[in-house]
Amino acid sequence: MKTLLLFGVSPKKGTGYQVLQLALQQSSEWRCAALVRDAAFAAELNRQGVQTVVGDATDESSVKEICRLAGTNTIIVSTLGGSAGAHYLAQRLIIDTAEQAGISQMLLVTSLGCGDSWHTMSERAKTAFGHAVREKSLAEVWLQTSKLNYEILRPGGLSNGDVTGTGKCFYQQEVHGFIHRTELANVIMQRISASVLDNRIYAVVDPGLTSDNN
Repeated sequence: MKTLLLFGVSPKKGTGYQVLQLALQQSSEWRCAALVRDAAFAAELNRQGVQTVVGDATDESSVKEICRLAGTNTIIVSTLGGSAGAHYLAQRLIIDTAEQAGISQMLLVTSLGCGDSWHTMSERAKTAFGHAVREKSLAEVWLQTSKLNYEILRPGGLSNGDVTGTGKCFYQQEVHGFIHRTELANVIMQRISASVLDNRIYAVVDPGLTSDNN
């Protein structure tokens, strides 16, 4: 059985948490592990059958311990947010530790505007959260130049809502749009269920969502 190792699962129940819940529904296919910061939340996940380590993704010993527990037959999914200055450092530590632990696959969630899609952001958006996007871009490059097989998903604007089944991945296309966190989780599960990640970057939006119905 393959292990799904998650970074970015929190009590806020964002994308990482939604991925975890979908994987738990496929318990015959996935063993689940997660690094979480909150001990009470870790205990809640333990009761759901999730193996956890309590710690921060910028702490080397915590990341090493959860990678050791996960084992080599593992795919990492990182949906980390993080404060300014910490995001890139955390992702870099995860990637480096995964290599050292013999883990070979990772799916990284960043955002539209990262890397070669920077020019698609408005000046207002660059001012508001450009720093975070630039850090995520650094994490993308670190993963691309690592030894890991990878996929990078750049979702559009995230919001709460139900799974729609209409989220789509776009390769080397400029797209704009929105996607529910639950639907992004659904797309992530589809991607990691493939035999091997394909070392590509995809924009991810739900064409059926607009600013009016999002």
